[in-house]
Amino acid sequence: MTEELELFGDSVGRFFKTEFVPNQARWDKQGYIDREAWSAAGDMGILCASVPEEYGGAGGDFRHEAVLNIEMTRAMVKFGIGVHNGIVAHYILSYGSEDQKQRWLPRMATGELVAAIAMSEPGVGSDLKSVRTKAIADGDDYVINGAKTFITNGYHANLICVIAKTDPSLGAKGISLVMVETDGLDGFRRGRILEKIGQKSQDTAELFFDDVRVPKTNRLGPEEGKGFGQLMQQLPQERLIIALSAQASMHRAIEITCEYVQGRQVFGQALSSMQNTRFKLAECQTVATIASTFVDQCMVRLLAGELDSGTAAMAKWWTTQKNCEVVDECLQLHGGYGYTMEYPIARLYADARVGKIYGGSNEIMKELVARTLD
Repeated sequence: MTEELELFGDSVGRFFKTEFVPNQARWDKQGYIDREAWSAAGDMGILCASVPEEYGGAGGDFRHEAVLNIEMTRAMVKFGIGVHNGIVAHYILSYGSEDQKQRWLPRMATGELVAAIAMSEPGVGSDLKSVRTKAIADGDDYVINGAKTFITNGYHANLICVIAKTDPSLGAKGISLVMVETDGLDGFRRGRILEKIGQKSQDTAELFFDDVRVPKTNRLGPEEGKGFGQLMQQLPQERLIIALSAQASMHRAIEITCEYVQGRQVFGQALSSMQNTRFKLAECQTVATIASTFVDQCMVRLLAGELDSGTAAMAKWWTTQKNCEVVDECLQLHGGYGYTMEYPIARLYADARVGKIYGGSNEIMKELVARTLD
């Protein structure tokens, strides 16, 4: 952390508390944040925070994305900025042509475009080699057919990075990334917003592509069939974003639990004075500190271009697993109140569980780590 990053964090934290937190209960009920919230984030300058200024971004780096995710987690806000900023914008930066960067990134920075990445399909989750969505060449266009599910930002997104087979006969070598601008696009439709256990205001939707035509010039990269390699190069950053949120969630859970146990009286004394409470919180704080230290180390390696997929997989699976454990211990210290949605620990508990699933399930993460040992 630097003084500039601390000031950025303070500013972002105030923004989430004033613009998002008051609306959170209503957004939870409707299953998505208001579209205007994206425009407000654009006006605030936090969209595309790590995109160069020449493309309309704030000119920061991944540290700014980290601060954004930490402050968002501390405010208990669910907002798909991690996908928009940290994933899709960087696919465009890394593999897009100059025309593509100039066409999409400035509008992503203002919130005119909301971005999503369409990986998962019905029956196809972490196994990206098995995607069935096709983008078949027809003249100067691709014709896309397929269905996607569990798509973060799926309800609002009007710029979607679609993982599709441009040559189904080649397996993983036939996968390409095709950007789809959805406004007024024939054959594109959104399905239902999925009702989830947690992260209720984060729109997660089904998407359908029925003979959708997009120009071949919307493919990322000069060649077909490079999509799987592009995904593998960028996934470590995605998994680090998840790890960042997980470690921040642990610290937030401990913070609100410390406040609760200091005010809760049991058998005539503060719950915080009991040895079991103190030992449990000491254990949780130790785990959260180790998580933060490991994630910081991973960030240093990412910024140096040295974060490998195995280490990112370790960070993702371990922090999300420990987040669930820490939040569970903290909920237990709340007693029955911890099981009611009136208390923020219950929301943290519900929100934490998906961390072990998205971004590649933790079982897949362990397989990636195991391969480094062969």
